[in-house]
Amino acid sequence: MKIALTFIVALCLMFFQQTNAQQTNTYDSVLAKKLNADDYGMKVYTLIILKKGSANITDKKLRDSIFNGHMANIKRLAAENKLLVAGPMSKNDKNYEGIFVFNTADTIEARQWLNRDPAILSKDLNAEIYGWYGPAALQKIPEINTTLQRKSF
Repeated sequence: MKIALTFIVALCLMFFQQTNAQQTNTYDSVLAKKLNADDYGMKVYTLIILKKGSANITDKKLRDSIFNGHMANIKRLAAENKLLVAGPMSKNDKNYEGIFVFNTADTIEARQWLNRDPAILSKDLNAEIYGWYGPAALQKIPEINTTLQRKSF
């Protein structure tokens, strides 16, 4: 969890530093409204910490099927603007596997989205769910990232 929180704090600081470096007021009320930003340019999301689950799936074909379904679910959620950030974590002693940032403040809704993921359903992954207050501009990451990708998962 420390790694995930460090990553998120660093991301926030990056946004704040960039904003503070531009002392000219370039406030865009239309964009702020579109992104549901508050007066600080922030909003509430749902942060998911994915952890190694209780299942011990050894069948390679089944594991591959679950992983492919997991990736398909990630793509679908991203295409629906529900998933803004996703990625695996480096090896750690907490059994953390990855993070999601969902574009909702409603943790019940986030749980419903998670419950369509084959990795969650199979108990290959478990999820810790938290409300998280972060930059509204985070919603622009998927759009920007598509301009940086040479390959897709």
